[in-house]
Amino acid sequence: MGNKLRDEILELLWSLREKGSNNYADVIKGISDNDVSDVIRKMEKSGHVAIADNKINFTEKGEARARDLTRRHRLAERLFHDVLEVGMEESEETACEIEHFLSPSVTDSVCSFLGHPPTCPHGNPIPRGSCCSKFSSDFKPLVMQLKELEVGLKGRIVFIKPSESTRLERLATMGIVPGSIIRLKQKRPSFVLEIDETTLAVDTLIAEEIYIKEHR
Repeated sequence: MGNKLRDEILELLWSLREKGSNNYADVIKGISDNDVSDVIRKMEKSGHVAIADNKINFTEKGEARARDLTRRHRLAERLFHDVLEVGMEESEETACEIEHFLSPSVTDSVCSFLGHPPTCPHGNPIPRGSCCSKFSSDFKPLVMQLKELEVGLKGRIVFIKPSESTRLERLATMGIVPGSIIRLKQKRPSFVLEIDETTLAVDTLIAEEIYIKEHR
């Protein structure tokens, strides 16, 4: 069995499941490779998936592998996009190549270094790892919540994870969008930010939803 194609199918299945689909036909459509059907049959024999009534579902073995691959891929995208500032398309292509070689310990190290990001650059959730529940002090996170930035320093907004879907639009009208450079002027009684020549005040909840990378 081609392990690379098998892993590609597992990642696609994970992505489709996030969208609410487990249709066999969607998997065939999603990968342009003539060997897909043969590989899926081999995956069923090897215990990675179960197929019934034109539906394809993970087994415990397959789900664990798909989760691991998805986590590595989306963390790698964050690493290339946020740290090396590589374009979105190139970040994804490179992540596809290296996801097969990251060991569990290296994956956790990357996650800790990035500040345990909740989503990839496309906004898809990154599966949590053991390192996310026990923050390691071995690395200073590159990406942090705005509330953790020292007063007087600048930061570039990397992503925003709002608890309310309507909040993104409200923040955008204030110029608080990914890519914006902000300076933190104070933390109490509210967080005061400077964006360009505009000064804004936000509460602690919003400061916890904005993730930034220190900008020098």
